[in-house]
Amino acid sequence: MAVVEVADEPKVDPLAKQKPKANKQFRDRNQIMLARLGWRFTTPALVIVGAITIFPVVFSIVLSLSNVNITGNGFQLQGFTFSNYSLLIHSSEWRYSLGFTVFYTFVTVFIEVVLGTAFAVLMEKLSRGRGPMMALLLLPWSIITVISAELWQYVYQGTYGVLQYLINAAGFGKPVILGTPTPAIIAMMAADIWKTTPFVSVIVLAGLVMLPGDVFEAASVDGCSPWQSFWKITFPLLRPTLSIAVLFRILQAFGVFDLPFVLTSGGPGTSTTSLAILGYKVMFNNLQFGPGSAVAVSATLLVLIGCLLFLRAFRSQVNGGDL
Repeated sequence: MAVVEVADEPKVDPLAKQKPKANKQFRDRNQIMLARLGWRFTTPALVIVGAITIFPVVFSIVLSLSNVNITGNGFQLQGFTFSNYSLLIHSSEWRYSLGFTVFYTFVTVFIEVVLGTAFAVLMEKLSRGRGPMMALLLLPWSIITVISAELWQYVYQGTYGVLQYLINAAGFGKPVILGTPTPAIIAMMAADIWKTTPFVSVIVLAGLVMLPGDVFEAASVDGCSPWQSFWKITFPLLRPTLSIAVLFRILQAFGVFDLPFVLTSGGPGTSTTSLAILGYKVMFNNLQFGPGSAVAVSATLLVLIGCLLFLRAFRSQVNGGDL
């Protein structure tokens, strides 16, 4: 009768079962320690951001909802009220400033996106000299807005301005550019477009160099013209990049202050008075802190709503496209 030998079962070390559990506990403790260390490093920065960003916004909201009385020692908040916002709604100056700001934002952002995209496409096609062209293009953007506004004020000046001299030499008389409402608006838009178009070009160029080249090679093999390739391939692929550029420019254009403040001071009359200029005049010139804060809060809410709607529209286009 054959004897069947049964192999001994391998002995399992009880410590081996505890090692994975111990390693997991060690990793969890290590992550908790790293998280605490991260909060310790970021807390000073968060405090500074809260002090210079969040606190002014909250305080402006409080001022806009309060009766503010000016005293010899400062000002006093007396009671909760919606009268400051009611004053805005019934104010013709606020309605004009809102319409001007929206119109100014739409026109400047649209032209800057078109010109910036065109310049970016041209620079992306350059095989040589892209660096010097980029430096030349960024020159207007590198100039501080106050200095840029001063330079354009010399160009538009009615007595010795370069543009006034050229218009007079062409036989169109001596127009008062900054003293007439419509020319003043166009002049301010031109100065803004000149300065901020390079910003859009840099963002769009960064998006162009990241596009896959094999897609364009396939389109060229299929017989697509450059115009068709741009509208069918380049533009859809650039939608996320363009959305970033447009979003930044909406935020900047809707809160424009320094350019009209230096160039026209909101004039002639109120023709170039943006919401930021109106809030400044109401708060610091008229010392009406409640209505001035209401102007600032209304501008913030409007630009926030506009940016959210814009992002939602672009997200739906990207998700619903053929990409």
